[in-house]
This record gives sequence, structure tokens and C-alpha cells, in this order.
Amino acid sequence: MPKRSNASPSETFDLANIRFIEVTPATRRNFETLFEQPGAPKYCWCMAWRHSGREHIQNDEKKRQMTALIDAGTPVGILAEIDGKTVGWCSVAPRETYRRLSKQQDDSETGVWSIACFYVPRVLRGVGLASALLDAAIDHAFAKGARIIEAYPVAEASPSYRFMGFRDMFAARGFHEAGMAGSRRHVMRLEH
Repeated sequence: MPKRSNASPSETFDLANIRFIEVTPATRRNFETLFEQPGAPKYCWCMAWRHSGREHIQNDEKKRQMTALIDAGTPVGILAEIDGKTVGWCSVAPRETYRRLSKQQDDSETGVWSIACFYVPRVLRGVGLASALLDAAIDHAFAKGARIIEAYPVAEASPSYRFMGFRDMFAARGFHEAGMAGSRRHVMRLEH
């Protein structure tokens, strides 16, 4: 288990004390704090797969768009907290809140939620936090009414899109392969 985090050099984390919270207007500051820490994806604010209206936008505009979604009550994802410190993120939301995630996507389908991104700080990688986030994201989506959860992970050897998770992690939870989204991303689905 890592002894250091990016935020504080002497902190240790116990995954037994993990809890998951939905990102809402009340918890938005936790999300911002996580994304603003050193090494976090503040360059994207998890807007890469969301509707932005423009292809290339500046980081501060991405943050503004994400906070507007959160403040409007749009589901965007969940956070992992350990001992009161926000330590991870999973983008899990209704598929229609994202831009098109695969060419084979049937937009007439209802009740589909997508898992499109994970963020785990480097010092906490390899200790099971991403798997715990995935389990919580599945529970969250089904509790919110999802009929199907769709994800777009890659093989572990993939040189890109690794933030979308690894195929084996999803397969171990019963997701089945439904096709490909490009040359690297697998479309995987789990039905309730």
C-alpha cells in the first residue's frame, strides 16, 4: 500500500474505510479539489466524452462546463473518499449525457448508462481502487434506474484510452463484449 499521496506526503490510506459519493452541487467542491491536485486531469475536467459544443476548448472553459452540468443536477459520476479525503473518480452517467461513444450506438435505446472514465492518483494505482470504483459505479447506475451499463475499456497492453479502464476488470464483473469502438476500445455491456 502506498505511503504517500500527491496532496500530503505523510498520508496513508486504508481501502477498508472507502466510501463513495455522487457528484452533486453539494459535493462539487470535493470533485474540484480532486481534479485540481498535482497530477490530476485538470486538462480535461472529464469533458472529453461529453457534449461541449466545440471540439477544442480551454481548460478553464472545460471546468466551467462541467461545473454547470453539476449545478444543473446532471449526473456526471461518483467520487471515492478514504478517511474524508477524495481520492478517486469514475464518470458514470446516462449515455445521452455524453457525445456518441461508439459507431454502433443505438440512440433509441433507453435506460443505458455509460462508464467512460476513471481517475486514480498515481500513488494509489494497483491497490484495487479502480475496481472498487467500478463496483460502486455499477451499484450507483442500477440504483438510479439504469437497465444497461455500457463501458468502453481497453486491453491492459493498450497504449491509449487507459483512463477508460481495462477489459478484464469489466469481464470479471459480468460485462459481455458487444463490439468495438475504434481499434482499441471494447464496447462492453452489463444488464440489470
